[in-house]
Amino acid sequence: MDRIVTLNSRQEAALQAHAEDFIAVHKGDVMKALKEMIVLNGRLQEQLDGRSGLRPARRNDGEHLAFGR
Repeated sequence: MDRIVTLNSRQEAALQAHAEDFIAVHKGDVMKALKEMIVLNGRLQEQLDGRSGLRPARRNDGEHLAFGR
């Protein structure tokens, strides 16, 4: 399933601020922050799938994010 998420400049700035905070929690280690975010998103997706009765989504399903358009 392809889904494009478009953010306006205010939303993009808010996302950037949250990303910087998350990286700061990991003492500036961007790779460690990214890996943890991937794991957290996977767990959340599994919980959502379980609540909705859907089977688990395949990874790399082609979702794209479009920022600042």
